[in-house]
Amino acid sequence: MSEQPTALPQPIEDALACSRFLRRQLDSRPWLAAQLVKSIDTPLDATALRDYLRDEKVDDNNLKPVLRKLRAWVICHALVRDIAGLADLTEVTETMSLLADIAVETAHDILREQLVARHGQPVSADGREQEFIIIGMGKLGGRELNVSSDIDLIFVYPEDGSTAGPRIIDNFEFFTKLGKGVIQALNDITGDGQVFRVDMRLRPNGDSGPLVASFDMLENYFITQGREWERYAWIKARVMTGIRGAELSAIARPFIFRKYLDFGAINAMRDLHAQIRREVARKDMADNVKLGPGGIREIEFLAQVFQLIRGGRDTALQIKPTLKVLGKLAERAIITPEAERKLVVAYTFLRNLEHRLQYLDDAQTHNLPGTPADQAIIAQAMGFASYEAMLVELDTHRGTVGRHFDSVFGDPTEKGHDLDNLWASASDEDLCSAEFERLGYLDPPAAARRLAAVRNGNRYQQIPPSIKLRFDPLIPRVIEAAAETADPNATFERLLDMLDAISRRGSYLALLQQYPQTLHKVAELVSASAWAAQFLNLHPILLDEALDPRILEEELDLDAFRAELSKQLEEAEPDMERQMDLMREQHHAQVFRLLTKDIAGHLTVERHADFLSALADIIVDLTVTMCWRKIKNRHRDEPKFAVLAYGKLGGKELGYASDLDMVFVHDDDAPEAAEIYTRLGQRTNTWLSAQTAAGQLFDTDLRLRPNGDSGLMVVSLEAFRQYQLENAWVWEHQALTRARFCAGDRDIGRKFEAIRIEVLRQQRDLAKLREEVLAMRQRMVDAHPNKTEGLFDLKHDRGGLIDVEFIVQYLVLGYAHQHARLTGNLGNIALLGMAGELGLIPVDQAAEVADTYREYRRLQHGLRLNNQVSRIDREQVSARAACVRVLWNLVFSDTLA
Repeated sequence: MSEQPTALPQPIEDALACSRFLRRQLDSRPWLAAQLVKSIDTPLDATALRDYLRDEKVDDNNLKPVLRKLRAWVICHALVRDIAGLADLTEVTETMSLLADIAVETAHDILREQLVARHGQPVSADGREQEFIIIGMGKLGGRELNVSSDIDLIFVYPEDGSTAGPRIIDNFEFFTKLGKGVIQALNDITGDGQVFRVDMRLRPNGDSGPLVASFDMLENYFITQGREWERYAWIKARVMTGIRGAELSAIARPFIFRKYLDFGAINAMRDLHAQIRREVARKDMADNVKLGPGGIREIEFLAQVFQLIRGGRDTALQIKPTLKVLGKLAERAIITPEAERKLVVAYTFLRNLEHRLQYLDDAQTHNLPGTPADQAIIAQAMGFASYEAMLVELDTHRGTVGRHFDSVFGDPTEKGHDLDNLWASASDEDLCSAEFERLGYLDPPAAARRLAAVRNGNRYQQIPPSIKLRFDPLIPRVIEAAAETADPNATFERLLDMLDAISRRGSYLALLQQYPQTLHKVAELVSASAWAAQFLNLHPILLDEALDPRILEEELDLDAFRAELSKQLEEAEPDMERQMDLMREQHHAQVFRLLTKDIAGHLTVERHADFLSALADIIVDLTVTMCWRKIKNRHRDEPKFAVLAYGKLGGKELGYASDLDMVFVHDDDAPEAAEIYTRLGQRTNTWLSAQTAAGQLFDTDLRLRPNGDSGLMVVSLEAFRQYQLENAWVWEHQALTRARFCAGDRDIGRKFEAIRIEVLRQQRDLAKLREEVLAMRQRMVDAHPNKTEGLFDLKHDRGGLIDVEFIVQYLVLGYAHQHARLTGNLGNIALLGMAGELGLIPVDQAAEVADTYREYRRLQHGLRLNNQVSRIDREQVSARAACVRVLWNLVFSDTLA
């Protein structure tokens, strides 16, 4: 080996001033200085480390000394580059993680070869060779290893069985021997030192558990004994050896990440951190930059709690490096960009300080030095003129971390609430009534009775104590939030209904407990809309959406929504149940975001309906794609199948609770086409309308297909054309004016539009057309009599919405043969304007009726938001109804008295 050169490069000299460990290594290993000089200008990679092992001819005879020499070179290389400013934090932690990966891999490969020579390959009962899967946990798993870290490992193998001989042992014994050998190769302290301290306490049952576990053993442990803190630990788990890591991930993922939003994780992590803080206080570790207040662990906890809460639904959060997690959280507005920036700066500072503390003597320490000499060295290594100046910046970063940590993990209900006594005294209705009156409730006795009914009701009495701890602090806050709204009584009723719906779902109660501002947002929402309250009761998962501060400001991006949902559906393939739930969850979230903007007055009725209709198009189109994949023996890769939208969806006037009027068509000459597309139509309809754990997408209506309920579920495009030209009723042509291609094969969509135009542009006998339209209108009036005194039915009464729609449909059917523009599916308001421009009706009356139609829709929408029928004081709209009647009489030359 080369002798140590007399003059060392400046980076090494700089590092020597900050590391007694480096001096000892250079003094005891004469070859090391030359090795560092040769490598110091560039980061180390896997090739460099493997080349070193190859040059040293590592084998079973020299495994321990060679690995320890490798460790000495790698850590000194990282140390020098770091202190000299040649490497950033990421390079240092990646270099150390790479060292661990290659040391583990090398020890595994050599020792396994030894064991196989003695016992034969371990195989399963059916003869398949079994591999040893070594899992890196903690900072090793996240590729964030510090320079003097131990490594947390877990050993797993797929299946039980035995070795193939000559000396047969069972797989459990084989892998236990291999695991012990790997630990000794890395952990034993020899004359050459140690590679890594190996910690196996994170394995199932810790020190009392077996050293190795099969997949079955591990899965059973997760299901029956896995604890909350182990979920936190397993977030970082990374497979280091073997090719069956995907199977292992599939076992661990359901344990780590819940399918629902797991806000209960906040309480569990808070308890775990409280334990750590008590231990820190007991051992007087306030100066510990890892475990002390505002330390590294708090940043890790902050990042990982959101992974536990949301990772099951947002797979992009199932990542390991802390800084990348913080970036994802900022992208999703879970933390602010400013919070991310400050936490990243603090984390980088703290980790760099941690390394410099460890560079001193290669000790696994996180405590600030106690002697002035060491303090001066650390300050110099950190680039500060004095230790005191470094402490000022350290305190600033720790204060920042502490504030952000407390904002997430602090318990807002810990200090109690001014109205706690009101909830405790719920049985005293007189006392409560007086308090509700003070708070401004319009009907204090009614609120007092409802509060008493909740407190004394069976549901509350049967709630487990752990849930009551979350439920009880919420009631005073519900009373307060309702009091701040325009109708406290109604809001209070709706909020209590919501709490009743989620009373056994600790995670949702934890969300409201942890984020009181969400309760106030929800109070505003349900105060404005009974329908919104009902929607939340059905889908409490949407409470999370109210946390997003961007919900009112951010534009609704349907292209991004489609791309993200499509990606999630692909990832869930072939799990149909999960795909159906995903689609419902994501659709409901979009509806909720729209609803929030709508109630805040940020949307016109037209914009809101356009969005809901476009959203439905996406859902239907993705449904067709998913359902086609589920059909066995399909005869082509892509279906020649399309969904035609009618009614509200066809006219792009969809409301929150509108059903979907659809017709299914195909354009495929294959002999089996009719049968296969019928199955596709059935599956599509079921997928859209079925109730799952996540709720329902839509009610669907297929009765507008040719021949209605007695017709085929899916018809060929040619049969559809023939029916429309030869057999359809006039009312079916009226419906066709609002029909459009919605989903599926776009080529079929273009052909359908051509058929639609062909049908609508037929020349018709106007007198006969008028007669049939009037007859149909009379049947609708007879079917929907208005028996309410003084109220006007916005939809069905004469001069209402249906009259406007019938006027437009008559004009399209009667005059489209002369004016092709009338066939455009543009909506009633635009078509009225067009009819005025074409001279079919007076321009001023067209504009007046168009304004009336818009106002009717606005009024109807407001009523439906509060689950009210579409009826309004007749005097309020008498002038508008009259203008519609005038145009009706003009168009049909007939008075509807």
